[in-house]
Amino acid sequence: MSEKNNSIQMFEDRQIRTAWNAEQEEWYFSVTDVIAVLTDSADPKQYIKKMRSRDSELDARWGTICTLTSMVASDGKKYRTNAATMEGIFRIIQSVTSPKVEPLKAWLAKVGSERIEETIDPEKAIDRAFATYLKKGYDEDWINQRLLTIRVRKELTDEWQKRGVQEGKEFAILTDEITKAWAGMSTRQYKALKGLKKENLRDNMSTTELVLNMLAETSTKDISAAVHPAGFEESRRVARRGGEVAGIARKALEEQTGALVVTSMKAADFHNLLTSIIEAAPALIEEEDGEDTDNNE
Repeated sequence: MSEKNNSIQMFEDRQIRTAWNAEQEEWYFSVTDVIAVLTDSADPKQYIKKMRSRDSELDARWGTICTLTSMVASDGKKYRTNAATMEGIFRIIQSVTSPKVEPLKAWLAKVGSERIEETIDPEKAIDRAFATYLKKGYDEDWINQRLLTIRVRKELTDEWQKRGVQEGKEFAILTDEITKAWAGMSTRQYKALKGLKKENLRDNMSTTELVLNMLAETSTKDISAAVHPAGFEESRRVARRGGEVAGIARKALEEQTGALVVTSMKAADFHNLLTSIIEAAPALIEEEDGEDTDNNE
């Protein structure tokens, strides 16, 4: 993990050291800091030792859940300390006995129940996704477009599976090929341009970016269905072809508008822009009304 990716997060005025792993695209959190915050223990290391002795399963998996990560201590020096991803932290939390943890445990139980409901009735997942995006401040038109990208993506991955492509690393490589072909950069470069880390790239695309990404993925799916590639390498060539379809469209649009489609703007910027327009609207209306009055005189 790069030193420049180390940072401090605050929780109830308490510090939790974190480190960003760019390769895995995961945040790692200091386990002792999290335990100190959640238990108010004066000796979190001792608390962890007792917790592991109580939970044999956690103790057996400790080396898998935690990763030794270089972090700055209170004396300003760097030491290797146990750190875990959010998933690992949630597993550790299950073994913590503290009033502060009970709401988190209740929330995890609720999320688990909701996921089971969504497996039984997938429409509930769509409804919850729509409601979540609304709470985050996205407008309904963008949300509908975003939900459509999920369907298009599912159709593409179903096609890949038919062609013998393995979910996980191979899916990621093919997605990268599509992105490079239409956007002119890799997925990682695209996220870096927008200043994203763990955030979802598509959640930070403009409507035009979403549309072109969908065109790239649906073109890849259609070409694949037409030529029947055998396995990963042939599907990789098809992915480039599908991405190039949207790449041609992107370049044509940029030529017509004189503006770049792929930009550093992300969700917060879109929201601020929308807010600015809303706030400026009354003044613009008054200005236009004034001009109409002048013209009528």
